[in-house]
Parts: sequence; structure tokens; C-alpha cells
Amino acid sequence: MFSRSLHALLLCSLGLAAADWLTFGGDPSRSGWQKDEETLNVSNVKDLKIEWQLKLDNQPKEMYSLTVPVSMNPVITPRGFKELLFVAGTSDELFAIDADSGKIFWKKKFTVVGESKQKPHWLCPVALNATPVIDKKSRTVYVVSSDGYLHSLNVVNGEDNAPPKAFVPPFSKPYSLNLYQGMLFAATGQGCGGAKNGVFAMDLNKPDRPVTEFRSTTTGGAGIWGRAGVAIGSNGRVYAETGDGPYDVAAGKFADTFLALDAKTMKLADYYTPANRAWITKKDLDMGCISPVFFKYGKWDLLAGGGKEGVLFLLDANSLGGADHRTPLYRSKLITNEDVDFAGRGFWGAISTWEDKDGTRWLYLPAYGPPASTAPKFAHSYGETPNGSIMAFKVEEVNGKPEPVAVWNSVDMKMPEPVVIANGVVFALSNGEYVRQVDESGRILTSADRIAKKTHATLYALDAKTGKVLYSSGNQLNSWGHFSGLSLANGRVYVVTYDSTVHAFSLGQQ
Repeated sequence: MFSRSLHALLLCSLGLAAADWLTFGGDPSRSGWQKDEETLNVSNVKDLKIEWQLKLDNQPKEMYSLTVPVSMNPVITPRGFKELLFVAGTSDELFAIDADSGKIFWKKKFTVVGESKQKPHWLCPVALNATPVIDKKSRTVYVVSSDGYLHSLNVVNGEDNAPPKAFVPPFSKPYSLNLYQGMLFAATGQGCGGAKNGVFAMDLNKPDRPVTEFRSTTTGGAGIWGRAGVAIGSNGRVYAETGDGPYDVAAGKFADTFLALDAKTMKLADYYTPANRAWITKKDLDMGCISPVFFKYGKWDLLAGGGKEGVLFLLDANSLGGADHRTPLYRSKLITNEDVDFAGRGFWGAISTWEDKDGTRWLYLPAYGPPASTAPKFAHSYGETPNGSIMAFKVEEVNGKPEPVAVWNSVDMKMPEPVVIANGVVFALSNGEYVRQVDESGRILTSADRIAKKTHATLYALDAKTGKVLYSSGNQLNSWGHFSGLSLANGRVYVVTYDSTVHAFSLGQQ
């Protein structure tokens, strides 16, 4: 039990300024915008260096290894005030790391219930996959183990704050967890474990923590596998994009569709399906490979999304596709993926956004492959981008409606992850992955085949308004990543690589 004085100190500390990173993308809307960062900026990021590296006792499975780090500061512990970083691994373990020392503070191995009937492969690794989320108020970090059980751990010592509870179907490969007003959310994709895909919610406000769900299909497909999982708007709706599969709204089949769910009831509130949905499905151009982002622009609540097809959508978050569910607020011409390639082209991962001091709203999209011939002209570009790039757009009002305007295309990246923005700097990660899924003879490649062709990850810091390179880690990272991302908290940028290593970049301890 805490003494009264220590309890008062804890309450006081909760009001201290801290640039936490509690969830993938930093917030429930999945913006990727670190609003509270006070150290790193356009002037000093050129001096970034690796402050520490920590190799964790985790066994990669297929192409998967560690989740994107999340962090909380301060954490009052018997050993003093700590800034703790939480990283989960494919070996069903959670690691709490002291962010200042780069050493393990505590770790927790999960007992897995049952066994998967599915043999692991690069699509379904039968492993812990979802990025955890932190509830700072209750000092709880939430993690879903590979068997689908939710673990609610005390951030100070890793002890259970509540008993483990079944949350998502076992071995179903959930993506990044999200938390909104006491409701915990997870999305599943790829039909791993034989599960039908959808969005799952647990009400943490109730003692029995009931689970509700919305299945995006009644048969198969319609997977939700954007890196950030679902986005949650300030309007109380949960947003997701689904992948290929059968489509029949009356029968509950929502392939290649934007979904809006009520966050409290998990009932369908709205949806938008592109007019060319059948063609998207036919060409395996899943929209489910990217997580949308919710943001405000003037009087509008907006949702930005995309997918393998290589087009950018802006939707009215309160009326996704109009009365017919097929009319978007804005749909771009083809920006990338002129090859109609299902594996290594299009927009992947998650879209990020921020608003600069002038009130300009920016969008950043990880693009695989070069711009299409129909892509808008970028005001700033930095050479050919055969592998991929970060594409930047600003939102402007055109004829009374918001539209994205192309501003810059970054240097070549292989392959870019969702970005993080802070103080006019875009932090981007080229993960070095080999993304082809079949060889020239048509043979489906294994994880080992693809791993043999990887390169290495590279961290970049780019000017958020021009895309100019302010920093590059060059060859400092000798491993790579798959379906990863970045986090940023209190002057440190965190990167994880396939060799189960956490890398902290900073200006050095201040």
C-alpha cells in the first residue's frame, strides 16, 4: 500500500509535463504527432546518435520480432522516478525498459493457453503481434498474448492488475491495441487461427469486462491489418479499413470498405465502399493494409485513408460515403502503384498527420514504389524513388471542400514505415525489408527466402514542410524490420529491429 504522502506525490506527478507515447501513433486517432516533445527540433536533429541499444531475449518467429515501443513518464517506483519503455516480443513476453539506462527494469513471460492448429508461416506467425497500450491513470499496460488473452499489468512491477481474460480469437493475429474512455479495442486480419476478421472491444469500466465484437465478414477475408489497427475519433466512432474478400452488405460481408463503428456499442454506424471495389478485390489491392487517421480541419471531422491501390481518400468522418455509401468527399487520381502490384506497391502501414503553427494541416503517407505518371507534381522531390518514399500533402479548401495538395516526396526508402512528427520534423524509418511474395517462376516465397534478401533499416529525420533530409542513420543499423514503426518520447526516438534489438536515438542525456 502507498502511504498518504506517496499517494499525494503520485497525483502531483501525473500533472507533470511529459511527452508520453502511450499507444501506436501516440494517440487514439493514430495521428503520429508528438505534441509534447520539447527536446528534438529542426535545428538539432542533425546531432542525433544512438544513445543505447538493448538486445532482448526474444525469439523471432517467421518475419516478426518486437512490437513498436510505448512509453510512460514518470513512473514512481521503489527505485525512484522512472521513464519506462514497454516492448512485447513474439516469444509471448513483455519487457519494461528503463529509458535512461537502456536496461531491463522488469519482464513478464505469458503462459499460453492451448495450441494453434495452424502451422506458422509469414502471414500467420502464431505469435504475439499487437503493440500494447498504456492507461496512465490506472498505471496499467495492456498486452494481448498469442492465445488471445488480455493481460493487464502494473507498470511498476509487471504484476497482474486483473486476471487474464480471453479477448480476441486465439492465434488470430490482432494489430495495435487502442484505448478510448475505458474501452479497449483490437482488430484482426488475415484470418489467422481460422478466425473471422473484425474489431473487438472490451469494456474496462465494468467489473466483468465484457467483450463485444463487429465481424467485418461472415465467411472469410475483409481483414483489418493496418499497422495501427483501428483509429478512434473524438466523435466516438471507431474507424477501420478492410481487405479483400466477398462483398455483400446485407449478409454482413464488408470487403475493401471503410467502417465506422459506435465505440460504446460496436454497432455499425456508417461505411464507405469505393465504386471500383470489385476491381480492387480482383487485383488483391487490399485497403486493409493501412490504418486510417482521424483529424479535424476547420468545420470538418475528416478521415484519411488509402491502400495498395495507391489512391488517397478524404472522407467526412460523420458521413463516410454519403447517402449511398459510395460517394467520398475526395478521391485522388492514382498517386502510386501504376504496376497494379499487390505486394510491393501502394500505400501501407498508417497515415500520419499534424497541424503546424500556421494552422496548416499536413498528411504523410508511406508509399511503396515510385509515383505514378498520374501523380500530382510535388513541389519538392529528391531524386528517383524506385523502392518507396514518404509523400507529404497539405490540406486546403477547394470549392468549399477539403482536398490534399502534394508538397514533397522524400528520398528513396526501402520500405517506409508510418512516420512520427514533432516540432517540424518528420521521423521516418526505411525498414530494409524484401517484400516480394513470389519468385520469377511463380513459387511462393517462404520467410527464409525473403529474410535472405533483406538489407538494413535506416532512420531519417526530414523537414516536415520540405522533406529535406536533416539526419540519416546511414549504416548504423545492421538489421531490418517487418511491419514495424517508430515511437518518440522525451527526446528519444525508438526503433526495433528483427534481431530483437531496441535502439534509442537521442542527442545524449541532457
